[in-house]
Amino acid sequence: MAVLSFSEYRPDVSDYQGIYSANVLNVVPRGDGYGPFFSQVPYSQAMASACRGFFYAKKNDGTVSIFAGTATKLYNLNNTTAAWTDVSKGAGTYTGPSVTANWRFVQFNNFVIATQKNDPVQVFDLTSSTAFADLGGSPPQADYIAVVNRFIVLTGIASPNVYRIQWSGLNATTTWTSGTNQSDFQDLADGGFVRGVAGGEFGTIFQDTAIRRLTYSPGSPYIFGITRIAQDDGLVGPYSLISASDRILWYSPQGFKMLLPGGYPAPIGREKIDRTFLADWDSANTQLLIGAADPRGGRAYWAYKSANGASGLFDKVLVYDWVLERWSIAMLSGEYLASLSQPGLTLEQVDSVYGSDIDTVSLSSFDSITTSSLAVPATVNSDHKVGFLNGPALEARLDTPEQGGNGKRIRVRGFRPVSDAPTIYGSLSTRDTAQATPSYGSEVLVNSVGVCPFNADTRYSRGRIRIPASTSWTFAAGVEPDAVETGRT
Repeated sequence: MAVLSFSEYRPDVSDYQGIYSANVLNVVPRGDGYGPFFSQVPYSQAMASACRGFFYAKKNDGTVSIFAGTATKLYNLNNTTAAWTDVSKGAGTYTGPSVTANWRFVQFNNFVIATQKNDPVQVFDLTSSTAFADLGGSPPQADYIAVVNRFIVLTGIASPNVYRIQWSGLNATTTWTSGTNQSDFQDLADGGFVRGVAGGEFGTIFQDTAIRRLTYSPGSPYIFGITRIAQDDGLVGPYSLISASDRILWYSPQGFKMLLPGGYPAPIGREKIDRTFLADWDSANTQLLIGAADPRGGRAYWAYKSANGASGLFDKVLVYDWVLERWSIAMLSGEYLASLSQPGLTLEQVDSVYGSDIDTVSLSSFDSITTSSLAVPATVNSDHKVGFLNGPALEARLDTPEQGGNGKRIRVRGFRPVSDAPTIYGSLSTRDTAQATPSYGSEVLVNSVGVCPFNADTRYSRGRIRIPASTSWTFAAGVEPDAVETGRT
């Protein structure tokens, strides 16, 4: 019998007799269905308090240096002990980001620059610094920062300059005097507050209700050309902004969107997950709507706090595969999410970090720690520890689209899960009218011939499988149903 696939996750639309799945959990999209979503393995020791941003920089010798911020401190990770060293200016404390804001970081040559608008912009020289210091040149205090071409660009500037975008001198991080070495600013007359800039060779400016392209124009009467590319569109969650590969992804007033080079904003969540997300998201906690790229997997991750989530933590992660153009969702809790490149550790150093928990770290975790250089998503858990998503698989749940018997009743005698998971539990939903709520019966373990047996007489039904946490598996494609029409109306 034909396989009934675990189809594209599109909870915004009905799955009756459809080609979409309304429910998947703790999985990532694959070309043959879905694969496992892995749990976090702590990599660092705990920070003193909740993380409000973290970042990695590449030193000129190719090694990685990891930085993080809390409400009042900035830290640097010791790559040998995985402990955090206080590198706050003068070993003091900062006023820190507001409740709905986080620290933002960029790297410019050998400098790591950190900002949030309640303190002066901070700088750390990777070749010589032992602590952050105020960035020279008196740059404005700002929430957001980007590198565009060879300029530092600041936005989210403290009141009254909320409509302003301001940039440093060319290759001059401490030059902030307008008219000096091409440093300047521009106040944008419409479009609302400036919420952020996606950097690169060209910049993309995001406001409340406008998106503009920022193009360096040497030899022209102006330094940057600023061109509107979208109106009545913008950026709702400033920390949802992702620059990944050759594209930009973000959450706008119209849902999740993506921008390709030279193009215009294109919806990627409409009639897929936008309505479901908006109904679930706690929009009072925009600082917990955080995006990160997985360039290795060709995916974007968005962590967010749901309406029922615990205070100060995100509790769900949306995954978008931009190659397959498919979504999934996972239940994962934490304080922060970002892309992180893993510094190398010897096995002795791994032992000093993980201690007695070393047996819980998979062999693939050792491989990724010792060989990885490409950034991957990492999270900070509720214990304030940074970790990578390479632990045991989370418990997965996958539903098929709901099926009916063309107006007739059907008898479902079972289904065969199409997956390499060695342990699978199956269950079946039933309902007799489209207005009724589906009811799931008891789970059954797949038997020795690979079948989940049932005996249900109904009008509408869908199959569900559950793969327990820590099960080793790679794919789940769907189920082969064993069902017949009974001929009764």
